[in-house]
Amino acid sequence: MNKKALTETDIRTKFITPALIGANADKWDLMTQIREEAYFTKGRVIVRGKTVNRGKAKKADYILSYKPNLPLAVVEAKDNNHSVGAGMQQALEYAEILDVPFAYSSNGDAFLEHDRTVTTGTVTREIPLDQFPSPDELWARYGAAEGWTDAQKQITTQDYYDDGSRKSPRYYQLIAINRTVEAIARGENRLLLVMATGTGKTYTAFQIIWRLWKSGAKKRILFLVDRNILADQTKTNDFKPFGQAMTKITNRTVDKSFEIYLCLYQAVTGNEEDQNIYKQFSADFFDLVIIDECHRGSAADDARWRQVLEYFSSATQIGLTATPKETREVSNIEYFGEPIYTYSLRQGISDGFLAPYKVVRIGLDKDLDGWRPEDGQIDKHGQVIEDREYNDRDFDRNLILEQRTSLVATKVSDFLRATDRFAKTIIFCENIDHAERMRQAMVNANPDLASANAKYVMRITGDNDEGKAQLDHFIDPESTYPVIACTSRLMSTGVDAQTCHLIVLDRRIASMTEFKQIIGRGTRINEDYDKFFFTIMDFRRATALFADPTFDGDPVQIYEPGPDDPPVPPDESDASLDDETVIREDPTSYDAQNSDGLDDHPDGTPNARTRYFVHDVPVSVAVERVQYLDENGRLITESLTDYTRKAVLKNYASLNDFLTVWNDAEKKQVILEELASQGVFLDELAEQVGRDYDAFDLVCHIAFDQPPLTRRERADEVKKRNVFGKYGDKAKAVLDALLQKYADSGLASVESLDILKVDPLTSYGTPMEIVKLFGGKPAYLTAIHDLETELYRSAA
Repeated sequence: MNKKALTETDIRTKFITPALIGANADKWDLMTQIREEAYFTKGRVIVRGKTVNRGKAKKADYILSYKPNLPLAVVEAKDNNHSVGAGMQQALEYAEILDVPFAYSSNGDAFLEHDRTVTTGTVTREIPLDQFPSPDELWARYGAAEGWTDAQKQITTQDYYDDGSRKSPRYYQLIAINRTVEAIARGENRLLLVMATGTGKTYTAFQIIWRLWKSGAKKRILFLVDRNILADQTKTNDFKPFGQAMTKITNRTVDKSFEIYLCLYQAVTGNEEDQNIYKQFSADFFDLVIIDECHRGSAADDARWRQVLEYFSSATQIGLTATPKETREVSNIEYFGEPIYTYSLRQGISDGFLAPYKVVRIGLDKDLDGWRPEDGQIDKHGQVIEDREYNDRDFDRNLILEQRTSLVATKVSDFLRATDRFAKTIIFCENIDHAERMRQAMVNANPDLASANAKYVMRITGDNDEGKAQLDHFIDPESTYPVIACTSRLMSTGVDAQTCHLIVLDRRIASMTEFKQIIGRGTRINEDYDKFFFTIMDFRRATALFADPTFDGDPVQIYEPGPDDPPVPPDESDASLDDETVIREDPTSYDAQNSDGLDDHPDGTPNARTRYFVHDVPVSVAVERVQYLDENGRLITESLTDYTRKAVLKNYASLNDFLTVWNDAEKKQVILEELASQGVFLDELAEQVGRDYDAFDLVCHIAFDQPPLTRRERADEVKKRNVFGKYGDKAKAVLDALLQKYADSGLASVESLDILKVDPLTSYGTPMEIVKLFGGKPAYLTAIHDLETELYRSAA
């Protein structure tokens, strides 16, 4: 056997996999311990105009696990024309991402090992093919490096919960779970996990609790949340396997016969001592307390959650948050320590697990310029309006410009009409009163749908039982109504709205923590319902917080339409961003003070100041604009054509370079797919440049300023040359038909054998019969390659 002639796949099958399994099948179990060609990311969602595509997902040649969900090693394979260590850098990159201790590279001759646990001595060594370490050997080496005792090993090897569905945690969830369990096994008692909204914090917490509970390391566990709906969702969904061992504390009553307790923190605390129900438990009753959304009340020294934590201070405590809070007055890290693991919004978008987003920024003239009443001007209730300058800090709090509310509702409705009027939408308002007025304005802006179903627009706020009762329906992907939810703070956190397509910001947000939470309402991807990205419509310049260095996820597009422009972002914009003043988090601000998620007073008043209702002041749009994210998550401001030019030139320095690769490629479609993975969407370019142009001409025209030819012109040029003379009449007829297909629909149809199943090709026989006209499949593929060469010969 000539090893040099084998493909990488052959090297894996014939040499690497047998070496992993062992000569007597006594090493790694092929079914339970070896995953080959293992994808561990989804591939970033790339949005260009109306087109959505995914970038390349990350894939390891092998991931080796000691037990299910306890990965130990990554192996990268190369063909035998490479050295043994040629794949090591990639193996190390993946080992670091996956948080595994061992990385290997092989070309089928031997293995190169890199031991990431070693800090002194030999780190890298070459291992003969038949001496690859067994699972027990690697686990023992890892345990020794960690200094585990036998009791600690029992905890760290405890099985995950498996319901038989073969659901496996995502790689970042594995890291969070395994690091946490290992840290607790070592005796650490204060832990912080930072995971972006939509990445499965509750499921992660469940697996942590399950493994610690089943191993006997923790026997009584308290899971604290701050919303009733969160406790109910947790009990019926992720925590359901705990069954009869679990209870939810309700009606301020305590039953000490359970092992897993779910609790709304308001249910066990109060301003009066006799309301502090948690003290009915002894201080050492719980040995594990997990605090969900711990960026909220628990972080402050005098908060109620903090009192609960301090009472159960002997318990191991884990804080879960998407947005750790760090100010002079409030600190998660001071209490819990540095995060044991962080999975950010930016990383989630990059991996393709979270949805990216466009931003439509709409600046209203009164918001940008302010407003001052005329001397003695009265509002619609006859009150004389205090003479001073009013700005966006006042609007919908102290001063209500009714035409402003109507304009916002009109712009939101215009956007929905241009996209999807049944796209789930959350409108965040200043307070409950504002949310009710917005509900009315949205009803008036959509009288047809609002009359067809009264639940088309709903106010969902803390004071409204009818609205709160519809919250489950809003977040249910299968429920059409409600479509539009007008809220203040009730829906800013903990609401798993998987199909939310539009988030409208019509209130000031001074808190980065709250901003991230609100953005998180739309970051879930739901492929079954075609939810890959979402749009943020910002009327209050809240998205200036994108510029804050503490924000970790960039928008894919920012759009600021002019007064007469449509609210839907165009496919491109040459507008550049102005510098914006970033609103820093101020713990004394109204938003920060109310960041416990509670809505304002039932009447909507933020303070005792007089409120003015003005109905006759016109409000208009002053500015709107657009931006895109590139494939690396960086914000770009140039047009789609400019972006395409840069992306192509990054791969091909000159026209000759591109032509060389194009002409040498067996399948041109591969080149186009590679460009698409980098955000070059040829369908969108064709909409701008012309639908009749070939993808080749679009690239050459935009990147290298070449005059484009239409597909029809290229096909006619080939026909004039009479280049098919060497083929028989039927074979020539087939090639003529393929040329016609190219002229009609492009290159992809010519390169696919499936085209032979389509009229008029079917008139020449079955695909097998057509291929025989050319003397067999290799000869047919050669003819197709020659046809493509002729199509692009004039460009050479």
